[in-house]
Amino acid sequence: MPEVTAFAPGHPSWAELASPDPEGSGRFYRALFGWYSYTLTVGDLGEYEIFTLGDVQGPEVAGMQALADDSGTASWTCYFRTDDIPATLAAVRDAGGLETMEPTDVADLGRMALCSDPDGADFALWYPYNLKGAGVVDEPSAMLWVELASRDIERARRFYGQVFGWRAVDRDYYDTVYTDWKVGDWAVAGMVSMEELWPPGHPPHWTPFFWVSDCDASTARAADLGGRVRIPPTDIKPCRFAIVTDPTGARLGLVTPTTDVQAERSRP
Repeated sequence: MPEVTAFAPGHPSWAELASPDPEGSGRFYRALFGWYSYTLTVGDLGEYEIFTLGDVQGPEVAGMQALADDSGTASWTCYFRTDDIPATLAAVRDAGGLETMEPTDVADLGRMALCSDPDGADFALWYPYNLKGAGVVDEPSAMLWVELASRDIERARRFYGQVFGWRAVDRDYYDTVYTDWKVGDWAVAGMVSMEELWPPGHPPHWTPFFWVSDCDASTARAADLGGRVRIPPTDIKPCRFAIVTDPTGARLGLVTPTTDVQAERSRP
């Protein structure tokens, strides 16, 4: 699709990796997706890596920073656009979620806050200054989708509906019910129930999915680069997808959408 000029409130706008080994993670993602990157110094937050598509001057696709301390876990965080961070944080608290990091300016890029939903799944809010979010989405090597794995899908439906105004629509994508969340007619995110296939102690979480031209080849490439395959390439109605973890353990999805979905997601 054309490069993004703005994101509407409630839409996923950015994905950010927290890594214990930024240098190694950078090599992995550059090799897997063909990304380039450059480093910014962002005040008290230190160095921040911006991944780009095409070349180092290309549109931004994701960010990366080092884990704040050794006790943290490597992970991707999904950011959602808001026009009013204090109001959205109030909605998070009213709906039973938590504010886990108070609003913070990220240099001149934007203002962010970290939250968790009532089941403990982390996500972030983004109010843009000079970085609207991803410069391109819904094309190969860029983010296509974000998905919540939840142990209480009814509570999650209530929470995200209250916070972002999302409308839940059930789909038969898997052998169980899958939830699409919509803003108007546009599907902005999905949700899958954490049933018996998940380890008992595995926490609820958000996962970003990146478009790849060949799911099988990209999954094999991720394994060759030191990642682990958690769900092998699998066909469902809208796509062929796989779940992998990178060499540091951060979880992400690889997805090759069907022709119909490609046409739908190519709309501005």
